[in-house]
Amino acid sequence: MAPVRLNALHPLASAVTGLSAGAVTALLLPGPLGGALGLLLAGGGLIGSALVSEKRAAGQREQVLAAIGEVKVRLATNAIRLDSLARRVEELPMREADAAPARATLNELTAEVGLLGDLIHQVATTLADHDAELALARSRQQAAPPAPAPAPLPVVLDPEAAMRARIEAKAAEREETIRQAQRRAADERAAVISQALSEGRVEVHLQPIVQLPQRRTRGYEALVRLRLDDQTLLLPEHFVKIVEERGFGPTLDALVLTRALAIARHLGAKDGKLFVSCNFSAATWGSAKALSALSRILDKYREHAGHLVIEMPQTVFRALDPTSLGFLGAMSANGVRFALDQLVDLRLDPASLADRGVRFVKAPAALLQADAVGRVAADIAASDLAALLARAAITLIADDIEDDPTVADMIELGVGLAQGLVFSPPRPVKPEVFAEPSAAPVRELEPAPARPSAEVLGYPAPVPAEEAKPERLPFRSVLRRASA
Repeated sequence: MAPVRLNALHPLASAVTGLSAGAVTALLLPGPLGGALGLLLAGGGLIGSALVSEKRAAGQREQVLAAIGEVKVRLATNAIRLDSLARRVEELPMREADAAPARATLNELTAEVGLLGDLIHQVATTLADHDAELALARSRQQAAPPAPAPAPLPVVLDPEAAMRARIEAKAAEREETIRQAQRRAADERAAVISQALSEGRVEVHLQPIVQLPQRRTRGYEALVRLRLDDQTLLLPEHFVKIVEERGFGPTLDALVLTRALAIARHLGAKDGKLFVSCNFSAATWGSAKALSALSRILDKYREHAGHLVIEMPQTVFRALDPTSLGFLGAMSANGVRFALDQLVDLRLDPASLADRGVRFVKAPAALLQADAVGRVAADIAASDLAALLARAAITLIADDIEDDPTVADMIELGVGLAQGLVFSPPRPVKPEVFAEPSAAPVRELEPAPARPSAEVLGYPAPVPAEEAKPERLPFRSVLRRASA
């Protein structure tokens, strides 16, 4: 027969046993003695049942605390694993666009693990506080005499609301931590970009602007790139905003303008009247100091300005102040041509644009197509835009063309120049383009071959002619000529 485990018995088993023994004793022993013994046995059973219940409750509480501790250990282990995984992701040679979703997912998992750990810690703390309050209450009851209980106050407890408040507070704290981490990462990224800019690690890629329908190259657009290291090349949408926020827009524009002028110098040595266009930041157009510095650069390389086109967004052009318009006129007087870029509508005044030095208008192909079907507010129909601009000596350029059907639509609309990936993606510039032109070497005149002498040919040697002696004039003749 298997031994009976007392711990497996129900706590009420002691009470039932005590009551049964007391009843049997009271029945078997007559008189008051039997009744007294029966009450004692019944009370002992009840006391034993209470002790067993308390002991079991203490054991269950210990098991709960141990389980909570194990869960906390596992959460800590998972947090360490997530941190290690985040470091591995950072070390992988990934592009920024591919690494950003992975970082966001890891940040969310880290936040969830941290929140769960906080909740487990709150449960353990609550149990510990409950045990401490019970012990303190028992010690007070034993030390102080029993006092009359005060009238109970109506206390309304909402555990769910308190739990929601704690969860919201922890979530807000976690979000603040994430925002601080994002700010630190943004500051570090800005420092890296600023260092690369200060070291001049700016690259220029060229995308051709072709003539329709022949697709012959008529010019190029200089697109800026920022080199962080041998494997990281940032596009403008990844660093221009940071550069402008940090106040480095004029520095970047000066570097781009210098490289564009070097390309213009190279194009000037070729036939075909090719040009190169570049962009300035909005902060530069709003700063008289930055425009003055760029104007000085243009004055220094005035002989190459005829092959340079400066692009300006339509919104920036409409917001130019009188000072910026003055610099615009000074640049135009030096031979610089301008292009209106990033059109948001077709409300254009060709004569006014021509007066400001605008010689090109770059309109997105999607905008021209939308206007052709009447979905864009415009003063000039897309089918008439190229002809009306041409009357003011302005050339229309269709931008962002990605397929051949769009090319056909642009030809139908009379567009003369076009640009887009369907013709060619941006390509880096050859290093020799930026090299200073070397002076042409002076060819030394080769000595004329010695003519064979008469003795070699068998002819008599020529008689040397007498040298003409200078005519000697009398002093009076010289004096007469001087006084005549």
